[in-house]
Amino acid sequence: MAALAWLLIPLLAAIGAGLWGSWAGRNRKALGDGTELAGYTRFREAMEKSENPEKSEKAEQLHTDA
Repeated sequence: MAALAWLLIPLLAAIGAGLWGSWAGRNRKALGDGTELAGYTRFREAMEKSENPEKSEKAEQLHTDA
């Protein structure tokens, strides 16, 4: 009888692991990538703005030197 009790421990652990796995893998409402993509777009626009003044200054210098 004691052997059966010891066999119940892994059986209960397997059932618990199965329940936890099904709970952890459930489908959740996805928020989407909208906020991350919007943030990346703002970052890219800011980087383009920081590059443009250098290009326009060089272009002005070329026009004034000629």
